Amino acid sequence: MDERVLLTGAQGRVGQAILGGIADDYEWRLLDREPPAAEPDHEFVVADVTDEEEMREAMADVDVVVHLAGDPRPEAPWESVLRNNIDGARVVYEAAVDTGVEKVAFASSNHAVGHYETERKPDIYRKSSEFRLDGTELPRPSNLYGVSKAAGETLGRYYHDEHDLSVVCVRIGNLTKGHPPKDYERGQAMWLSYRDCAHLFERCIEADYGYEIVYGISDNDRKYYSLERAKEVLGYDPQDNSAEYTMGGELKDDAEREE
Repeated sequence: MDERVLLTGAQGRVGQAILGGIADDYEWRLLDREPPAAEPDHEFVVADVTDEEEMREAMADVDVVVHLAGDPRPEAPWESVLRNNIDGARVVYEAAVDTGVEKVAFASSNHAVGHYETERKPDIYRKSSEFRLDGTELPRPSNLYGVSKAAGETLGRYYHDEHDLSVVCVRIGNLTKGHPPKDYERGQAMWLSYRDCAHLFERCIEADYGYEIVYGISDNDRKYYSLERAKEVLGYDPQDNSAEYTMGGELKDDAEREE
């Protein structure tokens, strides 16, 4: 695998999950606003995604951008999501076009569609529910952070249609390490394991696509996000399932799994 990949927001939780699984598979250029606390294993660039010149420099000789950087707080104020998430995404897409990057994988969020749950919860979080979101629905953000992620998806659509940039937007669920969120029904329905997260973004780097919106969760028995598009277009093959764990985060034995 010869691709050179720029990973923005590399020191965040999603970035660490990706690097924990596929750090040895690509030539990485890591980017974050803050310098690393320890000597990094890969090239590291300290830059702000809202700085157009810095982003063009960071994308020199890059094939794929995995764009994670931004304000990740669901309660983030408008001033922050406008600058860091919306304008930051625009700068990243524009720099990708300017420097000849082939693909951008954009970290969107479940919050971009959070209000689809409003009139359906808690039943939507349970295995008996057949309701699925598949990426073709319009956004229904549940907070201003979700608004910013919906805007990033729309920007990706524009840069694909206007400049033929390949863009995949991953609506990430609830990423936790080792086990699903404890005692949290919604979190278990949208659980994304670290292993599946790394594999999903590996497929975003490797697959061929035009413009796609996919859901980033593990293959949980109870889910209200469809994985069909991620499987069909990207070749995503998730290995983990929140049903294999108790609500307390303990791995079930064989008898418990068959119940």
